[in-house]
Amino acid sequence: MSMSIDQRLGHHLKRAEQELIAAKHAALRPFKLSTPQYTVLLVLWEEPGLSGAGLARRCLVTPQTMSSVLGTLEGRGLVERKPHPIHHHILEARLTRSGRALLTKADVPAMAVEQALDAEFSAAEREQLVGLLARCTTALAKVQTEG
Repeated sequence: MSMSIDQRLGHHLKRAEQELIAAKHAALRPFKLSTPQYTVLLVLWEEPGLSGAGLARRCLVTPQTMSSVLGTLEGRGLVERKPHPIHHHILEARLTRSGRALLTKADVPAMAVEQALDAEFSAAEREQLVGLLARCTTALAKVQTEG
């Protein structure tokens, strides 16, 4: 092997992602929400009426995963899906009153995780990190289209 695992940027990115997910999972546990479920609620708060496919793209999961997450949230009465007024075959997802109430409560400890991460960086470092991560995303997308 030409590079050890500690020299691979992908390993460090994955490790940081897993620590973030673990911290959010712990913060969301009292609300009986997984991180993907919380993310769906948050996205629907900001963008009500998205389809399952739209939610999957926004939440960075597969359509199959989104279908499962939506089914669970709908079963708990946190999300409702209704046909689009024009395109009846498309189901729009929206938060229920219960979903909005739970998100409001669960967002407090989830935001505390984000704020703890944010506090580790100066404003200039945060801006630089976001730029560097955007470059990672662009480079990896390019590899996919060329490969």
